[in-house]
Amino acid sequence: MGKYLNDFVVGEEYISPSRTITETDVVMFAAMTGDYNEIHTSTEFAKGNHFRQRVVHGLLCLAISHGLLFRLGLLEGTALAFLAVEEWRFKAPIFIGDTIVAKFKVLANKPSSKDPQRGALRLLTQVVKQDGTIAQEGVQTIMMKAH
Repeated sequence: MGKYLNDFVVGEEYISPSRTITETDVVMFAAMTGDYNEIHTSTEFAKGNHFRQRVVHGLLCLAISHGLLFRLGLLEGTALAFLAVEEWRFKAPIFIGDTIVAKFKVLANKPSSKDPQRGALRLLTQVVKQDGTIAQEGVQTIMMKAH
């Protein structure tokens, strides 16, 4: 069982297991979303961009960061709904073959004024590459069970 809203302490930090971004990830995300932009899908096209290689979809890495949060087990059986992503910034490119972790810091655990059995957990989320570069960051808010 995961942690309840009341169990999270403002300032607590968590680091997820690592995950290497693969060619398959990019191909499947492009197929699922219809985003076949050549910056993601064409090696030849990407040779002419600033990075000289394909860039992984930013939204793919945002989605993976959310999955990495769930791999920590903190929300197992206690998360009720995903409420918001705020102030999300794409700060550095992620490439196929990069390994990322997600870092989470508890910003707030606010009980609901309407229902004492739930509330909102706000997490600063950072997607960090193997070299320590923060590639993405923002705030995720999750509705949680309270006790």
